[in-house]
Amino acid sequence: MPNYDYECLECGKRFEVFQSMNDAKLTDCPQEGCEGKVRRLLGTGGGIIFKGSGFYQTDYRSSSYEKGAKADKPPEKKEAAKAEPKAAKPSGDSAK
Repeated sequence: MPNYDYECLECGKRFEVFQSMNDAKLTDCPQEGCEGKVRRLLGTGGGIIFKGSGFYQTDYRSSSYEKGAKADKPPEKKEAAKAEPKAAKPSGDSAK
């Protein structure tokens, strides 16, 4: 649920409200003694960072975590297993 910024048109009070996107906009100023109407302001966002190859939790891990993860990986096989020589097939020629 996002935070919405509001400003009173009468007294100028600015405030922030945590509410669902489905909730109706506020209309009355919460300041005591003020009967003014409020308007919802356009927000600047919540400081979301999009970077890296994907937007995953692992994109922002520390370098010490990455070193530990590399150490936990099994070593890669550098050479493929040598293929065993195939045995000669018996010929299909049989005596008649």
